[in-house]
Amino acid sequence: MKKHTVLALLVFALFAVAFAPLAASAADVLKIGATPVPHAEILNFIKDDVVADGVDLEIIEFTDYVKPNLALNDGELDANYFQHLPYLENFNAAHGTKLVPVGTVHVEPLGLYSEKVKSVYGLEEGALIAIPSDSVNGARALLLLEANGLIDVDDKAGLAATERDIVENPKKLKFKAIEAAQLPRVLPDVDGAVINGNYALEAGFNPAEDAILLEGGESPYANILVVREGDEGDERIGIVLKHLQSQKVADFILSRYEGGVVPAF
Repeated sequence: MKKHTVLALLVFALFAVAFAPLAASAADVLKIGATPVPHAEILNFIKDDVVADGVDLEIIEFTDYVKPNLALNDGELDANYFQHLPYLENFNAAHGTKLVPVGTVHVEPLGLYSEKVKSVYGLEEGALIAIPSDSVNGARALLLLEANGLIDVDDKAGLAATERDIVENPKKLKFKAIEAAQLPRVLPDVDGAVINGNYALEAGFNPAEDAILLEGGESPYANILVVREGDEGDERIGIVLKHLQSQKVADFILSRYEGGVVPAF
């Protein structure tokens, strides 16, 4: 009887030892939401380094700008990486969420693209320009056009500018608000479209070469790593941010995206 008891205890101990690392590992899984390009690509680039530091990174891809924040707020994600601060602030105000940035990573220059003209000088009077339908990126698009002399926007509007804030429009440009992810698809149907950098890259554009207008490095729209309020001190988040802000990632961004994405740390 004693032999059977000892054997049973030994088997149980071996079982516990065998499965203990799995349980510990599961506790260190960090779920992070990202749009495919460049965010998920950058995360996959650092994944092995993050794992080497003890965090198993699970990257969940999204193709829109709303679900990643809702999923983070609802606890389905531990963090997300796809947006800039003006968008986050607007989202929090509109949805009552408490999501906070923990660090900047890169800028994706917003650009004006066209299949019909080679430069802005080719835009005729009354040309139709598609812009992002969300208020933050819509304003960003208008400010890009203003910075290049196509329109003039009321200074009081700032980063919240809308079409109603346009005070001068010499070419009488017309605007059509389209969901950001759909902008590359409507390009054949408009005279130009102001497209977010990640969606331009996904569509096969090289922003530095293909855009007829492109934001400069002074853009205030740096993309950020975001968590729920109160999770800023999560050690796993710190490990991911350390690698996202590394020289290795800066070199990867510059070589892979050739100016279509610019490090912001």
